[in-house]
Amino acid sequence: MAEETVTTETPAQTTHRTPAGHTTIIRETRTTGGGTGIVMAVILLVAIVGGIYLFSQHNSEAAKDNAIAEAANDVGDAATKVGNAAEDAVQQNK
Repeated sequence: MAEETVTTETPAQTTHRTPAGHTTIIRETRTTGGGTGIVMAVILLVAIVGGIYLFSQHNSEAAKDNAIAEAANDVGDAATKVGNAAEDAVQQNK
């Protein structure tokens, strides 16, 4: 966005009896850095989305690992029960 500075100068009357003139000077200055905020916002947004994605992947992997460990424990418990049942069957036949 450009900023405008308006300066009006009134020169002093000369000795030649000419009317005093008015001179208006308009200077435009450009401000820089307007796009920097937008770029920073986009970078921040990408970082946040990437972080959420990585954390959700990590939690997903942890949940998968926990499910596998729980299933392995269940298989171990079932094997123990089968072994106990076999021992009971052998002792009853004696």
